[in-house]
Amino acid sequence: MIFSRERCKAKNWLFLSKKMTATPPDVKKGKRFKKRYIVYGLFIAYVVMCQSCMTMRSTKQEAKQFFDSAKLTYTDTTFDIGGHDIHYILTGKKDLPTLYFIHGSPGSWNAFQDYMKDSLLLKKFRLVAVDRPGFGYSDFGNAEDLETQCTQISALIRFLDNKKTITLVGHSLGGPVVVKLATMHPDRYKNLVILAGSVDPKAETPEKWRAVIKAVPLRFLIPGALRASNDELWYLKKDLYKMQPDLKNINSDVLIVHGTKDPLVPYSNVAFLKFELVNARSMKVITIENANHFIPWEHYDEIRDAIFKLKV
Repeated sequence: MIFSRERCKAKNWLFLSKKMTATPPDVKKGKRFKKRYIVYGLFIAYVVMCQSCMTMRSTKQEAKQFFDSAKLTYTDTTFDIGGHDIHYILTGKKDLPTLYFIHGSPGSWNAFQDYMKDSLLLKKFRLVAVDRPGFGYSDFGNAEDLETQCTQISALIRFLDNKKTITLVGHSLGGPVVVKLATMHPDRYKNLVILAGSVDPKAETPEKWRAVIKAVPLRFLIPGALRASNDELWYLKKDLYKMQPDLKNINSDVLIVHGTKDPLVPYSNVAFLKFELVNARSMKVITIENANHFIPWEHYDEIRDAIFKLKV
C-alpha cells in the first residue's frame, strides 16, 4: 500500500503527539503507590473504627447519666488483683445481702443496668455488676479461661464481703462462671441463678472456624469485644469438661431459667444441670416457653420477681 506524503506526515504527528502526552513511568508508579496507600489507610481506619465502636461497654459519663437520672448513689471503680483490673458497679445499702450479676459473651456490666436500679431488688440486696476479665474495663481485649476468670472474680467477692449472704446471677457464659465460682467455694454462696447458662460441654458444638480467626494476624481484624469473646469461647468446651467432676460439690440453692427456643444455648442444659447438681440444697427450674436467649431483657419482670423471691 502506498501512503501519500500528507498521510505519512499525519501519522508521524499523531505518533509524536501520543509520545509527548504519554504518562512517564515514574508518574504511573507514583499513582499506583498513592492508590495503595489510600486503600491501606482506609483499611486501617476501618479496623480502628471497629475496635473503638465494638467495645460493648458504657463510658463513665454514660454510667453517671444513667444512675443520676434514677437519682441513685452508685460506685464505679476498679479492683486490682495481681496486676489485673476487675471493674464493677455497686448500688444499694452496704449492710444488705449481696447479689452479683455476671454478664455473657460479649458484654459488660451494663447488660444488667436496669436490674442495678430496680427499686424492688434494692429493698433486698446490695447489687454488684461485674465486667468479666477481657470485657468492659476489666483488662479489655485480653480473654481468660474459666478458671482464671473465676479466680479474679472470687478475689473481688472476698474484697467486698460484708458478712451477709451472697447470691450469684449469671447469663449465658456468665452461667458457667457462677457455677465454677460455686465449685471453688461451695459454702460461700447462698443462691445460684443460672439464666440460659451454657454449662453442658456436649451441647457446645465444635466451631472450627474460631481457630482460624484466633490466629495472628486475623484475630486483630476482629472488632473490639468480639475478639475476646471468640478467644474465651474457644476455651469453653474444654473448660466445661474440666469443671464437670466438681459440680457435685455445689450445695447452694439453685434457680435455673431457660427458654425452650434458645438458638444459642440449647434448652438441654437444664437437664444436664438437674442431673449433675446432685447436692444442691434445692433446685427450681423456670421454663419460659418459646423464649430465645435474651431472657434477661425480654422477660425482665419474670426474672426480677424470681430473684426477689429468693431466700437470703
